[in-house]
Amino acid sequence: MAENQQPQFALQRLYIKDASFEAPNSPMAFTKEWQPEIKLDLNSGARKLDDSHYEVFIKVTVTATNADETAFLVELVQAGLFAMVNIPEEQMKPMLGAMCPNILFPYLRESIDSLVVKGGFPALMLAPINFDALYQQRAAQEAAQQAEAPQATH
Repeated sequence: MAENQQPQFALQRLYIKDASFEAPNSPMAFTKEWQPEIKLDLNSGARKLDDSHYEVFIKVTVTATNADETAFLVELVQAGLFAMVNIPEEQMKPMLGAMCPNILFPYLRESIDSLVVKGGFPALMLAPINFDALYQQRAAQEAAQQAEAPQATH
């Protein structure tokens, strides 16, 4: 019998790899009118574990500043273990760079909200992020850098 050559894709495990919540100015932060400035730093990545398993992660840092003081700082790494077998090479990068982060993001979003609320602050629902567009931008930047590289040789 021939082996199954069909592409196979599955999320095998979903987990928080790292989480941190700080509220350096509590409880005084709770006595001020709540008009925060929210700063979001986000990136994603992937690593191959073996021939059929990849870890994909999204790392986010959310900083809320209120009345020129840090109200809270949340750092979270949401990760997933994905099984990928017989996926064509040209599809791997978009899957790891866009599709998998799109699967992980709702879990990251819920975890951030939960930490913020448990820290005593109003709910914080991050806006949806288009990882497909981010992946396309990153791929275009990499292509532009590669196009410039041969000209830089001496």
